[in-house]
Amino acid sequence: MKIEKLEIEKIKFDINLKFYFFLKYLVKTNLTNNQSHNILKIYFLNSKNNYNEIIIKIAEYIETKIKKGSKKQKLIYETIDEINSSMDLQLFIFSLKLFMIKDLLLEESKLKDLFDMSKLANLDPLSLEYDKITIYSPYSTRVNGALLSLIFFDKLSKNDTNFISKTAEDFIESLSRFAIELQKNGVEPNQIFMLMFSESINQSIISDSGSNYEERILTVLKSIGLDEKNIEKTHDKDDSSTEFDFFFELNSKTYGIGAKRTLRERYKQFIKTAQMTQIDVMIEITLGVDLTEEKVKAIRSHNIFLFVSDEIYTMHQYLQDTYGVYSSKDLTLSTLKSLTK
Repeated sequence: MKIEKLEIEKIKFDINLKFYFFLKYLVKTNLTNNQSHNILKIYFLNSKNNYNEIIIKIAEYIETKIKKGSKKQKLIYETIDEINSSMDLQLFIFSLKLFMIKDLLLEESKLKDLFDMSKLANLDPLSLEYDKITIYSPYSTRVNGALLSLIFFDKLSKNDTNFISKTAEDFIESLSRFAIELQKNGVEPNQIFMLMFSESINQSIISDSGSNYEERILTVLKSIGLDEKNIEKTHDKDDSSTEFDFFFELNSKTYGIGAKRTLRERYKQFIKTAQMTQIDVMIEITLGVDLTEEKVKAIRSHNIFLFVSDEIYTMHQYLQDTYGVYSSKDLTLSTLKSLTK
């Protein structure tokens, strides 16, 4: 089946490109709310004038009210230099309004992630639920932002202002009129705004890929009474190819812990080391999502102890029935001491 050639009309491309340019440069200028408000005021007070006259008045404001020679002044000058028609001016003002509410949408986008993160205080750091929240954390804000943006612009296109306070209604109604009018000329507000908005989101959040599984285990080890100063990351003395994420002594016994969210085939390296090492206790800590009964038998047959997330442990009877396999909730000082008996 032949796929028809995809083609974007030049007029549509050009107007959306300029829209994106205005949004990007306004973010770069980092205008204060007061400065943005004053530029809007100039536009509305002179809205019946020719667009060139309005630009001149905006330029006069920039010249007198924004620090001369500053990066901000330079960038805003570069921005208004690209206003070459009445349509460009409308695009600029629409972009300025979106710039003014960008931070509000950004904070709204973060709320779900903040709500989810607040649950962590009551969760086992080694549980699946904890892991899921931290793994998805950097993506939650992005997805929430994209969906909020979609809803926001959908409401704008329908002139629906029921979702905001009465105080903001006039501003949103004006924004809605702009959006509807510009869409008639080929502007795609949501798609282009999201290009800029997603960049702002990415700069405002930290992706830590699951809040570092090892750090969470270290937190648990410290919470049960082990001194962090006595815990080190080291290679096995007898098999340098294996690195213990946590190595420490307890009651004159040596402990080596391997920490991996998922084991995959890496458990085989631990098995090889178990046949060579002089270490007293070897432990694998994992979520357990990819554990099979065969893997468990292979690991335990070499006297390697397993700690898995409580959700996986309670889900599978063979884990509960296998000596030396524990729920993450059982990772306590007394359990660790019992492993040498």
